[in-house]
Amino acid sequence: MAKVVAINISTKKGEVKDPVNKAVFVENHGIEGDAHAGDWHRQVSLLAQESADKIRAKGVVEIREGIFAENITTEGIDLHTLPIGTRLKIGETLQEVTQIGKECHDRCNIYNTVGDCVMPREGIFTKVIKGGIVVPGDIIEVVDKK
Repeated sequence: MAKVVAINISTKKGEVKDPVNKAVFVENHGIEGDAHAGDWHRQVSLLAQESADKIRAKGVVEIREGIFAENITTEGIDLHTLPIGTRLKIGETLQEVTQIGKECHDRCNIYNTVGDCVMPREGIFTKVIKGGIVVPGDIIEVVDKK
């Protein structure tokens, strides 16, 4: 069963995000108080704990939720294999996958901190279709796979 491990936010783009106990997701905007929120296709970023574990396996032990600047750290779902257009029910929200991976900033703060960044390869981005609250432990359901 797929679930939310952590919700992470930051006030600046390209920075490590800090875990929070809950977050308010706003329709067509993203997470209230997060730097990536706005009227665009990458409102929310997700990264599987299993992807972060690949970096951990390389000997980088200082990996924690939010270190790759992901808003939602997940467990039990192979995010980067979901087709664009897939809809996910996460907590009270409905989100749609808009992008898989991304072009990495040239040696961004995350790369310099960790030594590698898995987000460009295995992170995904969504837009918020229906807002609501998400907390760690919430179930993630694929409700419409394109």
